[in-house]
Amino acid sequence: MPARPSPAGEDRCPRCAAAFGCEIATGGCWCARVTLDDEQRKRLSADYVGCLCPACLRELAAAR
Repeated sequence: MPARPSPAGEDRCPRCAAAFGCEIATGGCWCARVTLDDEQRKRLSADYVGCLCPACLRELAAAR
């Protein structure tokens, strides 16, 4: 599913197209608190371009 354009400061999840905001500019993004093993990181990097929304990232992390 292609990503839809997003307003400034808002990202779209490449998996589900949900809108979400990245917090990296404020000192650390929520995604740094999600635990992924090396294999999961490799697979996600190969399957998606850009950041996943919190719900998708947590779902995929829990599915190990």
